[in-house]
Amino acid sequence: MRDIRRALLEADVNLEVVKEFISDVKKEAINRKIYESFTPTEMITQIVGEKLIELLGKAEPLILEGQPASILLVGLQGSGKTTTAIKLANLLKKKGRKPYLIPADVKRPAAFQQLRDLAEREELPYFSSRLNDEVKLCKQALTQSVLKRYDTLIFDTAGRLHIDSEMIDQIKRIKNAVKPSEAFLVADSMTGQDAVNIAGEFDRKVGITGIILTKMDGDARGGAALSMRKVSGRPIKFIGTGEKPADIEVLHPERLASRILGMGDIGALQEKAEKAIEKEQAQRFQKKLKEGKLNLEDFLQQIKQLKRMGPIEELVELLPGGQDLKKMLDEREVVRTEAIIQSMTPGERINPEILNASRKRRIAKGSGSSVQDINQLLKEYKTVRRMMKQMKGRSPFIKNKFFR
Repeated sequence: MRDIRRALLEADVNLEVVKEFISDVKKEAINRKIYESFTPTEMITQIVGEKLIELLGKAEPLILEGQPASILLVGLQGSGKTTTAIKLANLLKKKGRKPYLIPADVKRPAAFQQLRDLAEREELPYFSSRLNDEVKLCKQALTQSVLKRYDTLIFDTAGRLHIDSEMIDQIKRIKNAVKPSEAFLVADSMTGQDAVNIAGEFDRKVGITGIILTKMDGDARGGAALSMRKVSGRPIKFIGTGEKPADIEVLHPERLASRILGMGDIGALQEKAEKAIEKEQAQRFQKKLKEGKLNLEDFLQQIKQLKRMGPIEELVELLPGGQDLKKMLDEREVVRTEAIIQSMTPGERINPEILNASRKRRIAKGSGSSVQDINQLLKEYKTVRRMMKQMKGRSPFIKNKFFR
């Protein structure tokens, strides 16, 4: 239980939430039968997983009621509200809806400019009129949306560095005017121990229907999600997983529970792979792997596919023990390997045996590396080929510079 407490605190779960959670797990564990096929430690881990998933709740659908439906985004400055508004609009657009973005912070000109710039870049419609009264602005936007037949309005409200009465009053007036079907608290996953106060304050003073957790692509393990869910009782509906407009996904409680405990997120890694790796190319690679006929051209294609999945450091974090693996990883080695192979001719990639001293000097000059780097790559390449032949078609976890 000490290890579990430490894991939760390291994931930035609020201290009071941790104490209550540990107490619940103890009560459950005392009366739980231990089966012969499980050790007591495995049973405790299972109970912890069950309780975390129970606390996080099930993935709940987005509620879009009314014509048009309205979504209100609230939160502190810097939490990612404007970026989240763009992401939500993109997501709804892909599902066949017609979203309309409304910059509802009338006090801060930069807020309007940021939303305008992002909306124009993504070719999303937005309300472009500037008014000094947030209620009048929102009502005009509603009228405009009916005329232009937009069916989903996303209101990006004011954000401040801390919760103050002026911001809360402004949000309340907007909420009363537009009567949203969803009022989301957009919160930074790296908020840490203060997550409880933020969620509690916004829920008491404004009344939220759900939470969107941003910046989950960073070092945060998602402890803020557990704290906010516990104190507010509101579901976490979406998670922001990067800077791109498509980097938003619905909550998967099992994955988040695994991540909070530092056990990685294999499901997310698999999804990234399915999106990035072309099926036909993967089948060709598997065939060559079974036959032991991989060449440097195949290595190059695999590096490109891996990079398409995102920064390698982020991918490693999704693996169990990812934080430890990340410390051992040097992405520069992968970049150098790619540069070396790209500096070769197609013939040299397919048949590396023809690489003599003069060819190696030319490749080294073209890739900004040394002849020693090239010799090291060729040595590892030969080792991998020999391993594949020995494995006779089984897929080994190749331990070379690509997976250091």
